[in-house]
Amino acid sequence: MLVRPPQIVAFGGGGFSMEWGNTLLDDHVLALTGAERPRVCFLPTASGDADHYVVRFYRAFSASRCEPSHISLFRRETGVGDPRAHLLAQDVVYVGGGSLVSLLGTWRAHGFDVLLREAWRAGVVLCGGSAGSLCWFAQAVSAFHEGPPTRIEALGLLPWSNAVHYGDESGRRGAFRDAVADGFPPGFGAGDGAALHFVGTELAEVVSSRPGAGAVYVGRDAAGVVEERELPVRYLGDPAPVVLAA
Repeated sequence: MLVRPPQIVAFGGGGFSMEWGNTLLDDHVLALTGAERPRVCFLPTASGDADHYVVRFYRAFSASRCEPSHISLFRRETGVGDPRAHLLAQDVVYVGGGSLVSLLGTWRAHGFDVLLREAWRAGVVLCGGSAGSLCWFAQAVSAFHEGPPTRIEALGLLPWSNAVHYGDESGRRGAFRDAVADGFPPGFGAGDGAALHFVGTELAEVVSSRPGAGAVYVGRDAAGVVEERELPVRYLGDPAPVVLAA
């Protein structure tokens, strides 16, 4: 494994589970490793280790482009002999979407909150979408279950707050702004197709798999009023062709 700084790529929504056939975000994460054939471990915990989700992962991350694996915490066999050694040997840990509450409870019960922090510090690139994005932050707004969005204390690798599917699903933007107004740490709302790339604990850039996908910084001004600032986004696809006038 190459020596890398701590990195997290938090998708607002996207990757193989949401954008089948559009590999831009997933390819970008693999490229960040600098490895010719990266080792990629999938954690489908938030879905209860759903079989169909694991199958989709292996189809998207075939052995022709990487060394894929997964760890199950809802089966008798985890799939690996030593989870700590396995995670630390990876180039990427990719966390799937689903229930953030179930994910955090399961990880903490199995000690994965500690293991993932160790892997992050060791240079393993952490990434994921939806719950797989929210989990890395200090505070998050989740709307997986029925009812109003819920404010959740997450792992805190990143000292910010986070909301996903921002502007794409009803109620998420308002709930996040309300949370920041009520004392949530400032943070980031990322829409579907946008991904926040952190190096250490600072945002390095926002990338996207779709033209027009966006992300915002949400904080409070000196008077305590919530302010929202649109962030520059780098589209990962080919630029639109330039049509010259005849």
